[in-house]
Amino acid sequence: MSSILLFDSGVGGLSILEHVRSAFPQWPVHYLADNARFPYGELPEQELIDGCVELITPLVRDLKPALVVVACNTASTLTLPALRNALSIPVIGVVPAIKPAAALSYTGTIALLATPGTVCRSYTDGLIQDFAPHCRVIRLGSSDLVRLAEDKLAGRGCDSAALQAVLTPLMVEPSLDVVVLGCTHFPLLNEEIGQILGPKVRLVDSGSAIARRVGTLISASEVMPGTDPGSYFYTGSSPSTELMAGLEARGLVLSTKVAAS
Repeated sequence: MSSILLFDSGVGGLSILEHVRSAFPQWPVHYLADNARFPYGELPEQELIDGCVELITPLVRDLKPALVVVACNTASTLTLPALRNALSIPVIGVVPAIKPAAALSYTGTIALLATPGTVCRSYTDGLIQDFAPHCRVIRLGSSDLVRLAEDKLAGRGCDSAALQAVLTPLMVEPSLDVVVLGCTHFPLLNEEIGQILGPKVRLVDSGSAIARRVGTLISASEVMPGTDPGSYFYTGSSPSTELMAGLEARGLVLSTKVAAS
């Protein structure tokens, strides 16, 4: 039976997993969380590239998935060439949803909310130039939101005061009507971010686009329906009881630790 492997620095990629599972419920989806190197947005670029290749390659060899989804914007902007060179299966990356955000905006003012590395990377410059040249794009980088999302999934709740402090630069922009959640962790805080920014601001992410891209590379008929669960692989510390409950609710019932190089 074929499967799909999703990869992120922590649990942020679960926002992508939900879209993929919804589109392809009969496919086992495995998840690899590189907690030992979390958060990726603060790592030197070459360390991030080498670490991802060395971690994913042996797991692909063992699991033999049909494809890999790098469910992390930071890693996607850096590691895809190296991973595609190392692997013989398709590797899908996640990019900030600048194109749909620009198309949805009525005011021409949009924001990119992402990690510090993603907001300033040349790859992001290219997306804005190609798909939003007519827009005013506000860039806001934060690693704090990544940690807040991890806290929420681990059962520690979300510090609303800390979240509001991060979002303050966006709250004072009266013409802002679309915010790109340019980190896969951030959709896990959709409700909380929406409450702070208000109903006039639309939040967009890449989850549905990734599911569509997966659909171009696999077929729903390739895997017979079954009950084979996905596995949760991780580096670093073991998941909390609360996090494991959340993982199991998403069909990840087996937790296995792997070594980070």
